[in-house]
Amino acid sequence: MATNTSARRSQQERTRATTGALVAAARELFVDDGFSATTLDAICARAKVTRGAFYHHFSNKEHIFREVYAAEQERLSALVRQAFRAERDPWDGMFAGCRALLEASLEPSVRRITLLEAPGALGWSAMRDIQAGCKDQMRRGLAIAVEAGCITERPLDPATSLLYGGICETALDIARAKDQRAALNGSLAELRLVLAGVAGRSTAGCAHTAPS
Repeated sequence: MATNTSARRSQQERTRATTGALVAAARELFVDDGFSATTLDAICARAKVTRGAFYHHFSNKEHIFREVYAAEQERLSALVRQAFRAERDPWDGMFAGCRALLEASLEPSVRRITLLEAPGALGWSAMRDIQAGCKDQMRRGLAIAVEAGCITERPLDPATSLLYGGICETALDIARAKDQRAALNGSLAELRLVLAGVAGRSTAGCAHTAPS
């Protein structure tokens, strides 16, 4: 029994190692060369596995790109969550989380994979499915802000869609801007005003923060 358990664990470890190597290799190539120019042979060579091993875990190049994209979304979600939790006031946390996501748009890997390559490689429908967790994360942040009294109670679904869609479009604009840092700074200034408006204020802050 112990031998069988050990064998299964060893097989699982080999599987994780192989898939991890393939995803890491694919990510590097997608960042360097783009989705269209990257070949399966190049991914296998970079990962040091055979094409047979590739097809054992992935059906095609789109499949492995989806895994790379999903991993990037999980990483970005963790950055947003960390920024949100670092603030004592939930509404400050909302701004911090949005800022973390927009700042990540300056990273070459994020810009190439999630903003420039993904629409063509996956299509908007697949991207939205993978992004669902990130959108839900913003909804939870809004719910926390309502519960804390930062903003008045309201239907969360339309508020989430408006804010999340705006942030995603802004991230794309920043990625494509000639002066990305200037685009980021301008976007953050506007974001402060947008969030102040959501909180029913003319200046930055939330409903229970005394105006400056």
